[in-house]
Amino acid sequence: MARDDLNDPLGASGAALARTDRPWGWIAGGGLAAIAVSLGVFAWVTDDGAGGEPFAVARIAPAQPAPAAPREPDARAAEITGAIAGPRRTMTAEEAERASGVRVNRPGGAHAPGALIIQIPESSGVKLAPAPDRRLVEKSRHGTLPRIGGDGARPAEVYARPATGAQAPRAGAPRIAIVVGGLGLAASVTEASIERLPGAVTLGFAPYGSDLARQAARAREAGHEIVLQAPMEPFDYPTVDPGPHTLRVGVDASANLDDLHWLMSRFPGYVGVANFLGARLLGDEGALTPILREIADRGLLYLDDGASGQSVAGALAPKLGLQGGRVDVVLDTPDARGLEAALTRLEQIARDKGVAIGMASALPQTIERLVAFARAAEARGFSLIPLSAAAARGATPTAGRLR
Repeated sequence: MARDDLNDPLGASGAALARTDRPWGWIAGGGLAAIAVSLGVFAWVTDDGAGGEPFAVARIAPAQPAPAAPREPDARAAEITGAIAGPRRTMTAEEAERASGVRVNRPGGAHAPGALIIQIPESSGVKLAPAPDRRLVEKSRHGTLPRIGGDGARPAEVYARPATGAQAPRAGAPRIAIVVGGLGLAASVTEASIERLPGAVTLGFAPYGSDLARQAARAREAGHEIVLQAPMEPFDYPTVDPGPHTLRVGVDASANLDDLHWLMSRFPGYVGVANFLGARLLGDEGALTPILREIADRGLLYLDDGASGQSVAGALAPKLGLQGGRVDVVLDTPDARGLEAALTRLEQIARDKGVAIGMASALPQTIERLVAFARAAEARGFSLIPLSAAAARGATPTAGRLR
């Protein structure tokens, strides 16, 4: 074949190629033979069926657990521990409370490190019947109203706090019922009353709060009976105005009943109605009779707050088949000394009559004192009972009485 630039390597002549073809062929052939012999010997010696391909030998052993790392403390615990033990800084009481999650209530809005009351939710085990009970409601233009069920069930009984087991009053013990009113207006005071007061304390709700249904349900979940406080006309009305839908003297009975229905529709689950103010209305038999009759016909009890000496409710109740009671001691006093005297008088009436009812407004200092009083009174042999138990003592649904 003719040699040219296309067939010869760049820059090589035919003579040069002739000189190099044979020696490099011999060397290459001999090298390849030597490599083949070496691989055969290696495979025979090592028993390597892979024919010399790369391989690795590894020992398989059970995995060993990694060394345990030092346990990290819980974030809150670390924060508290570091603050207490750390050489540079000490945690304030407020920071410790926030870090620990412990809820602390202090009387009068005091700040740490004042006296502390650690809040531990009380579990009394007392469960009130769910409200509303479908048997015990009817629709009105204002909302649902309580009523006596077709089977004769009455809200005053169905929604009452049961007295069973450890919660039952001790036989022969003088009994005290306490009603704390004015709830539903200030959220903080309402929550404190629900959480702090013993479950046997009855709570009275005003009809004007913005979150009444939820707050009333919370109170009942905590074991408290509840009552509706109905505003009634005082002597100096309207200078002193209890609020919208006040029940009044000198208006048509149907107008008062319509206002009463508005008040009754505000929240469910109450055992009865208590007056709020109302000295003038309570002394007017003509105006009061239709109101008390409506309360009785709906299966509710009535509580006279005891503030008016001219009230005729006690005389009207037996005629109307109204079950209820009258407050024996008003616990609202201008100072701590007066409250102590009122509580002493309440205990004495309970000893003399077997049962006594006290009523107070929901004020922070009053709540704290009643918490302590309830514990101390029970230690002295008194039994704390709900309003329904005091109202039912010696009375029947068709022949109630007000003391």
